[in-house]
Amino acid sequence: MAQSFERPADFLSVDSVYSVDSANEDHQRILLNVHLQPGARSTALAGRHGDALKIRIAAPAVDNKANAALITFLSALLGIAAHRIHIRSGRHSRRKRVEIAGASSAVAARLRAAIATAG
Repeated sequence: MAQSFERPADFLSVDSVYSVDSANEDHQRILLNVHLQPGARSTALAGRHGDALKIRIAAPAVDNKANAALITFLSALLGIAAHRIHIRSGRHSRRKRVEIAGASSAVAARLRAAIATAG
C-alpha cells in the first residue's frame, strides 16, 4: 500500500522538480529531487528525469565521491556555500532529495533558470 505524505501548509510547490518553503523570502529552504548519474564523462545538468532533475557527475559512485561532487557542483551552479547543501535522502541511490538551506530568492531564480536551460 502506497503511503501518502502531506506537505506543511507553508510549503509552496513551485515546480515538479523542487519545492520552496515560502515562509521567509530571504531565507528559503529549497528541496530538490535529483536523479544522479555517477561516472559520466563530464559533470553537467542533463534535463529532467520524471519529477527529478537529472545531473551527470564525473565522479564514481564509491566512497561517497559522487555525493560530494554533487554538492560541489550545486554549490558552484547556485553560487552558495557547500555547507548549505545537504542530501536529505538517497545517499546510497541514484534518486536523491537535496536540501538547500538559507537560500535567497536570487538562488531560487538561478535554480529555476538552470532547470529551464537544461530542458
